[in-house]
Amino acid sequence: MNKIILVYGSITGATIIGSMILGIMAASSGANSFFASETIGYSIMLIGFSMIFVATKKYRDQELGGVINFKTALKIGLGISLVAGIVYVITWEVNLYINDYAFIEEYTNSIIDKARESGANQQELNETIQKMEEMKTQYNNPLYRLPITFTEIFPVGLLLSLISAGLFRNPNFWKSEELTTQP
Repeated sequence: MNKIILVYGSITGATIIGSMILGIMAASSGANSFFASETIGYSIMLIGFSMIFVATKKYRDQELGGVINFKTALKIGLGISLVAGIVYVITWEVNLYINDYAFIEEYTNSIIDKARESGANQQELNETIQKMEEMKTQYNNPLYRLPITFTEIFPVGLLLSLISAGLFRNPNFWKSEELTTQP
């Protein structure tokens, strides 16, 4: 089970990281970034985490003779989610280092600019600026930043792990043709 978790967790992480790198490149080129949207980001995560279904099916069919219980299927999904999350966090940290930790400055400035553009009065603007300064201070602490980064991705994997485990506990779900032709 560990091998399948590492292999498919790495594939999931690579898929998500590949799209993240493309998004960063598009944003840094000044293009109107298609990848900047949270909707697109989470859609790509869903595509990447679809490996949970593939891995669970493969393990069920090849190692368990076509039957898997909820707990085992959930372990596979959570393991893949954990590996993908760790790969994602490490890659994000490398990106921050390469870019001299400029992300948080750019992010907080964009929040302040949006508040200005939306017509916030001076008191609201000052509150936003203060909150963003606090956020920058917190984000500079890796004990804050690392779990925050992990929670960007892990809940998606958790949800798909639960769905996958629920579906695959039924031996008739996505049944392998090889298994259906056996007497």
